[in-house]
Amino acid sequence: MDPSSLRIVFMGSASFAVPSLAALADAGFVVPLVVTRADKPSGRGLEMAETPVKRLAVARGLPVIQPKTLRTAEVQAEIAAAGADLIVVAAYGRILPSEILDPPRFGCINVHGSLLPRWRGAAPVQWSVIRGDPETGITIMRMDPGLDTGPILSRAATPIAPDDTAATVYDRLAAMGPALLLEAVAGVVDGTLQARPQDDSLATLAPPLQKETGRIDWARGSREVADLVRGVEPWPGAYTYGAKNLRLRVFPFVVAVSGAPAPGPGEAPGTVLSIDAEGAVVRTGDGAVRIVEIQPAGSRRMTAREAAAGRRLQVGDVLGSGPESDAVETP
Repeated sequence: MDPSSLRIVFMGSASFAVPSLAALADAGFVVPLVVTRADKPSGRGLEMAETPVKRLAVARGLPVIQPKTLRTAEVQAEIAAAGADLIVVAAYGRILPSEILDPPRFGCINVHGSLLPRWRGAAPVQWSVIRGDPETGITIMRMDPGLDTGPILSRAATPIAPDDTAATVYDRLAAMGPALLLEAVAGVVDGTLQARPQDDSLATLAPPLQKETGRIDWARGSREVADLVRGVEPWPGAYTYGAKNLRLRVFPFVVAVSGAPAPGPGEAPGTVLSIDAEGAVVRTGDGAVRIVEIQPAGSRRMTAREAAAGRRLQVGDVLGSGPESDAVETP
């Protein structure tokens, strides 16, 4: 296959997609158009921020469009005018209509950050960590009009280590994507790579994270609490409430305390049992976890012992009280 003879329209937005776009360009494929999400306000100043994919495309001199929707005839005509032989999608953030999926002669393929059919949806990396999966990976699939329901072309797995966060897994998967993508493109074009249907009975959903997703439910098991804290790092971040409803941001690495006894009578989940140089030990539904660092609202990040010295965290505090409007159910 001569890469220079293949026109690939790339659709992506998040940093996850950047290595895949770079790999296609570096391999010599013609990228006549990059489609990415619109710039949006970011930071305290709410300045308009470009997507990571847009920044790379501009740096490489690739044409870019940023449609607010893919469902207008004008946008669909603009994408069709690029004359794509193949569309590659990675972390774009929207479902593609059939008017975009159908025209390319080699179809549309997606670089997805999970081992499909597990974790279909917007936040597969985060949910794989939150739910304590032992591994995750990259799936290259043919796209259809559903939510990550298309047949699988190839997959590659990676273990999730006990000290991984969503951020470290995200970066690792982003780096894994290009090699698998280039192999898939070659296989799709020469016809040697055949897709296989997903087993829908094994599907799980990975909905977008909300700020409230990071609220810690201390009645859950120690492992679940630790996995949540790792899985919502860096955004939205894990949090709880201390004395006087002070909001406390909780950082990895919260770890399950080995051999901690189950809660005794009258000892509520969330109770701070001890604070020392290693952190604060907090009761959970089935044992205890150790918090190493926190950030009280309006203050800096600090160790649990520093928080205790400033009376922001005390032995006997029961964490978790706070505005009921923060409560959230997770899948």
